[in-house]
Amino acid sequence: MAKLELKTEIASILADGNFHSGEELGQLFGVSRTAISNHVKALIDLGLDIFSVHGKGYKLAESIDLLNAEEIRQGLGNSNSIDVFPIIDSTNEFLMTKIRNSDHISDGHTVLAECQTSGRGRRGRTWVSPFGSHIYFSQYRKMEDGLAAASGLSLAVGVAVKNACQAITGLELQLKWPNDILYQKQKVAGILVEAEGQSDGVCHLVIGIGINVDMPQGSAEQIDQPWTDLKQLSERQINRNEIAIELCHQLNIVMGEYREHRLDNLYKEWNLANAFKDSMVNIIANKNTQTGRCLGIDQSGALIVENPADGSRFKVFGGEVSLRGVA
Repeated sequence: MAKLELKTEIASILADGNFHSGEELGQLFGVSRTAISNHVKALIDLGLDIFSVHGKGYKLAESIDLLNAEEIRQGLGNSNSIDVFPIIDSTNEFLMTKIRNSDHISDGHTVLAECQTSGRGRRGRTWVSPFGSHIYFSQYRKMEDGLAAASGLSLAVGVAVKNACQAITGLELQLKWPNDILYQKQKVAGILVEAEGQSDGVCHLVIGIGINVDMPQGSAEQIDQPWTDLKQLSERQINRNEIAIELCHQLNIVMGEYREHRLDNLYKEWNLANAFKDSMVNIIANKNTQTGRCLGIDQSGALIVENPADGSRFKVFGGEVSLRGVA
């Protein structure tokens, strides 16, 4: 059995939250207790919260639900093709490599993983990706309208992610321009849209989504901004397969609307969930900062900000720009 496969099998055994001895696991997989110990250490390094008790064995701090590709496919009625990987460098990079290699990918093809070793967020940030804890999700979409089709897409996707998370938790979530989903100013999910193509031809899009589901303590210590997760927000047990299914459903709805009308209608829904509506914000681009009142977005996806000094308005477009609330 390959090392990666063995790690995944050990994780699946430990997923029930019960004790399993090194001897039991060694006999099950035909390897030594030392080999089991080394694989468990590797799983801990990947973010699983495993502890050991002499005479009892290894145990997860809490049971986990591993992703099940067949369950997700059945929940979607095969409307999207699905790949589920135990460990991957980056779900986005996996699809971007296929695009660059001119591999065939069906529209809506979705990739999920239990763990990312090189997960990426916006502006080159690392997306903390512990094993079996969150949603690491990328979806391929093809559009015929050139790279301009990608402009504003992250805002449309934000509406889909918000709706999916709300369906799971029953709570009202908010959107932060241009690509975050929040609950009471704490980050729940983030979006990274990447594009390849011609300015006036076929455009290949990869929609990357990360959703915090059940953050392990060790991983939480690596995050430098306010965050929360669906487990804290929900009054019921969170099943990541259900989230993946709901997320695909909501993306299919939003992508149909976006292809037909772009943000002509979706911008209104986005503005209703604007986390910083009428609040003072700092717009940071490189070393420059502009301060104003956040009014929302227009149909192009530009953020509209009002200068409090004279009431004039200016627009902020995507790119290497950050929005921060004024304390």
